[in-house]
Amino acid sequence: MAEVLVLVDHVDGDVRKSTAELLTAAARLGEPSAVFVGSGAEGATDFLARYGAAKVYTVADPAVTGHLVAPVAEVLASLVERTSPAAVLLPSTNDGKEIAGRLAIKTSSGLITDAVDVAPGTSGGVRTTQSVFAGSYTVVSSVTKGSPVITLKPNSIPIEEVPGAAAVEPVQVALSEAATAARITEVAEKAASGRPSLTEAAIVVSGGRGTGGDFGPVETFADSLGAAVGASRAAVDAGWYPHSSQVGQTGVQVSPQLYIAAGISGAIQHRAGMQTSKTIVAVNKDPEAPIFELVDYGVVGDLFTVLPQATEAVRARKG
Repeated sequence: MAEVLVLVDHVDGDVRKSTAELLTAAARLGEPSAVFVGSGAEGATDFLARYGAAKVYTVADPAVTGHLVAPVAEVLASLVERTSPAAVLLPSTNDGKEIAGRLAIKTSSGLITDAVDVAPGTSGGVRTTQSVFAGSYTVVSSVTKGSPVITLKPNSIPIEEVPGAAAVEPVQVALSEAATAARITEVAEKAASGRPSLTEAAIVVSGGRGTGGDFGPVETFADSLGAAVGASRAAVDAGWYPHSSQVGQTGVQVSPQLYIAAGISGAIQHRAGMQTSKTIVAVNKDPEAPIFELVDYGVVGDLFTVLPQATEAVRARKG
């Protein structure tokens, strides 16, 4: 059975849920092998084994981790040449997509980004499913050239626990001068919000122009659900919420189990970032707002009235 390389998504050894999804997807295509770049691999092997990783290629060279994404692409290209994998799966993060693009060029392979499903192709290769044009179309594509390089959207594939050996194999790669041209000079830790990551959260509550800059009800409701908080572009452009929380075509693309849009009109720019959510709920006092065209449940009302009542109801249910 051919290997399927999975780039581990982690922060200092703390493996993200998206990696479990990638390993589950990889098992559909072949034998999952994790590629762990950075420190902390020792503490991650149990997690990787739980979700089916047969091997764990580890790369701890500071020359790789001390630069931007180009060295990681070279590491993966070296592994592709060595193992001839059935596919290479990466998380659909900004870094993941840049690494994927560089890797596809280096290996002359087909590339698909933001896939929401993968399966073996009927005539070889890999078949992927994507949601495109702000979720207006579902596209099925087949990658048949080289070792298909695919980035997978978080929360797209149900996780399955299938024990694997997770045999650790250190890897060393001689990097090119071009790959180490951009060096990381400073890293600043982002202040912890106490909420789940926007891209990995099972529930996301977003606020828009209708908040008038007061995200208090949005945050309180999100906290009652254990949800992440997002924002529309209008709210971000107005300076009401940080850009890192923007959901949309030019922001973060999310696909949670439940997405709640409060005071968001539903412009196509925003829809492009959340339309693949499993269940969508909107709260807006304008009954003609475009957001109501795509929701599963809609509430016509003022978010400053609706959200506090919803928060009380959630807390009452929790007892």
